Amino acid sequence: MEFYEVVRKRSSIRKYQDRPVEEEKLRRILEAARLAPSAANRQPWHFIVVRDPKVKEELKAAYGREWFYTAPVVICACGDPSSAWVRSDGKSYLDVDVAIAMEHLILAAAAEGLGTCWIGAFDEKAVKKVLGVPECISVIALTPLGYPAEEKGEKGRKHLEEMVHYEGW
Repeated sequence: MEFYEVVRKRSSIRKYQDRPVEEEKLRRILEAARLAPSAANRQPWHFIVVRDPKVKEELKAAYGREWFYTAPVVICACGDPSSAWVRSDGKSYLDVDVAIAMEHLILAAAAEGLGTCWIGAFDEKAVKKVLGVPECISVIALTPLGYPAEEKGEKGRKHLEEMVHYEGW
């Protein structure tokens, strides 16, 4: 799929086919995330790939929507605060860097014909407990991953003129 078509067609999928994701597709998707840019090239991200139905079932404690844990794969995007670049005013780029890598992952999934749904409203402590994430690591986002069992229409978006400013606000 051509890049702009991927961007236009990508949507949040909340219904998945009962069909496994091929290992080679999963590796290409994870490779796209690995290649994402990061502040000062720190690459502070880690990804946990969950395919075990028992572990996905346990993730109900973190995010209880059935469509989430019944997807063939769940990916947990984490960040290591000790690896992240920090601006001189103290702002850490951890969340930004992991979000960029996650967006690469999500767009790569769409290019492979797979669906995802960015999840930010989860119980981080529950995710850490289920997946054994160290206390010093931040869980930034989750996404189910699989073949869509639904089709989405055109996304509602603001017009470009509502959000783009030239030469100042």
